Amino acid sequence: MAQPVNKEFEEKVIQVARVSKKTKGGNTIGFSVVMVVGDKKGKVGVAKGKAPDVVSAIRKGVKKAKKRMIQVPIDGTTVPFSVNVNQGAAQIILKPAPRGTGVIAGGPVRAVVEAAGIRDISSKILGTNNKASNAYATFTALKEIADLVKIKGITLKSVADVEKEEKAKEQELQEQAKKKSEEAAEAETKSTKPAQQKAPAKK
Repeated sequence: MAQPVNKEFEEKVIQVARVSKKTKGGNTIGFSVVMVVGDKKGKVGVAKGKAPDVVSAIRKGVKKAKKRMIQVPIDGTTVPFSVNVNQGAAQIILKPAPRGTGVIAGGPVRAVVEAAGIRDISSKILGTNNKASNAYATFTALKEIADLVKIKGITLKSVADVEKEEKAKEQELQEQAKKKSEEAAEAETKSTKPAQQKAPAKK
């Protein structure tokens, strides 16, 4: 029995469009497919493939996307800072989100950030609803983040660093809660003690 092949990259179809081209011999029908390719470890690419059939268009789209891949800077499980991108009719806002939030994003934005390996992010689509345009705008937004991180020399945290910080905070909160509980118990013990009766004053 053949073993399942583990793909190095995840491939997602964003949009399939049927296109018609007028030629001397008549109309030629083809397909245009927008693909997202990523390794879920920071690398992601977006590209369009055109061919007479869908399968060939997907293959071309994947090949182009792999050539145009970028390394996305991930701060723990999210992006290091907010970014607002206008590209044509598309406008995308990407914002960092606390660990455990998940991917709060529309279809095309979700496909791109998940393929890049971002686990927690908040986003808004303010422009067009065109899936291809929003996928390209998201890719541009991630590229902008990568360029700024490189230019400014921003230090990013790993997932292990984030987990370490969370454990330290959790331990601190537990200690504070324990201290408050002990103080409350001590105060309650003092209030329940019977008040000592004063001796009557001598006449």
